[in-house]
Amino acid sequence: MDSSTLTTVAAVAAGVALLALVLAVAAQLRLARVRRDFAALGGDGRTDIARVAATQNHRIERLTAEVAALRDHVATAEEDVRQSLRNVAVVRYDAFGDMGGRLSFSAAIVDDLGDGIVLSSIHARGESRTYAKGIVGGRSSITLTPEEQQALASANRDEPAATSSTRAGSARAADSTKDVS
Repeated sequence: MDSSTLTTVAAVAAGVALLALVLAVAAQLRLARVRRDFAALGGDGRTDIARVAATQNHRIERLTAEVAALRDHVATAEEDVRQSLRNVAVVRYDAFGDMGGRLSFSAAIVDDLGDGIVLSSIHARGESRTYAKGIVGGRSSITLTPEEQQALASANRDEPAATSSTRAGSARAADSTKDVS
């Protein structure tokens, strides 16, 4: 072989060697990235990818079951909140014309379904009487006084009740108690 052919073959061989070196470095970088990703999945380098994938799948299934259980707990808590006696309104008034100070009151305490109780206390000079009336679905089997009706209507609404000109209304949002006296 003559020297120009040998030079050409040597140059081509050097080019192929350089290309092989570049490909080897690229493969090594890619392998390092795959190993890093594999380690992030929980692989220890001695475990195959199928076992790591099965472990991850098991973890996902367990988390899915836990999320479903939490949803059930939240739904139960929401139902408990709806059934709690948390809507309260109080109407204060003078039951008798000769008495001042609005010492009589009617208080409605109901849940979100309108079930609960209305308590009324009638204050007179010599005595005070207290009455309790059960409420189911926003209604009572016993006739309600106008003040009891006002307290019940206010407790069943989210906003403070509109009051007549003789009564000033105020709402305390912290405990959902409405004083509509």
